[in-house]
Amino acid sequence: MDTDTTRPDTAAPIAAVVYNPVNVPVQTLRAAVTLAEREHGWRSSHWFPTSSEDGGGAAARAAIATTPTVVLAAGGDGTVRAVAEQLYPTGIPLALLPSGTGNLLARNLHLTLDDLPRAVETAFTGTPRNVDIAFAEYRTGDGTLHRHAFVVMAGIGLDAHMAANTNQKLKKRIGWAAYADPIARSVFAGKPIRLHYRVDGGHTRALSAHTVIVGNCGTLTANILLLPDAVVDDGLLDVVAFRPKSPIGWAGIGSQLATNRLLARNPTGNRLLGRTLRSRALRYLQASRFEARFDTPQHLQLDGDAMGVATAVRLTVLHKGLVLRLPHSG
Repeated sequence: MDTDTTRPDTAAPIAAVVYNPVNVPVQTLRAAVTLAEREHGWRSSHWFPTSSEDGGGAAARAAIATTPTVVLAAGGDGTVRAVAEQLYPTGIPLALLPSGTGNLLARNLHLTLDDLPRAVETAFTGTPRNVDIAFAEYRTGDGTLHRHAFVVMAGIGLDAHMAANTNQKLKKRIGWAAYADPIARSVFAGKPIRLHYRVDGGHTRALSAHTVIVGNCGTLTANILLLPDAVVDDGLLDVVAFRPKSPIGWAGIGSQLATNRLLARNPTGNRLLGRTLRSRALRYLQASRFEARFDTPQHLQLDGDAMGVATAVRLTVLHKGLVLRLPHSG
């Protein structure tokens, strides 16, 4: 922890900054935070770096212990996920300082990317907004039960295998293009997974799919709309199963994802999207709870972080359980 205590006004608000020192331009960030402190009369912020051994959870817990007015998360989706997991029970607002490859929560909230000073200004002057936070409870092969939060998407199967097998150094250098090789290997070599699932405590159903994605948000990088009905504060999870039976099926999925954004812009497009143009290779549903068990253990990813291999998973959502600090809407 790095703390400057030269300003004695303990009645003034104070921020805590959790930052990824690899992805974040630290000098630029420090300069922007110092400027905001001076302009708005805040005390000097507490600083907590993440590490290769800790993606942000320990740093977030240390930040919370300082009872800050707001916590700034500077990093990618993994940093945001780890901080949100620790922060949500406290009610302390979380401010996003997008600095990673995907920045999917920031994208879905239509925040400005690649403008660190503006993001810092929002952290100090923005307005609170409650959004949903989701949770994955999953059991590994040794019977151990794990529980972690996510704010964007959980992936099972091909999607999670891709996250687990992407070269992280290459991803840092060339961004999402680094996923091309694991996507190709997974698509052409991978086999569908067999699972038994149920939604909201209903009847158990069988499903065969290459991947299942459960999202709190709907938009991917390149403005690709994967989950057209996903809303970040509706108390629901949106589920899509990829079920292509041939290369033509994969082509149909690609075509639909390319047109989702255009069709979703108007009511007519939405009706077309829902009734006629959705590929049969994609199956959609909504639920507040999605449970699945797998015939064989499957990779699981949360917000791009590989979480290991699971034999069963339960995904739930806490409606408006996370407080964000966002720009004033007016």
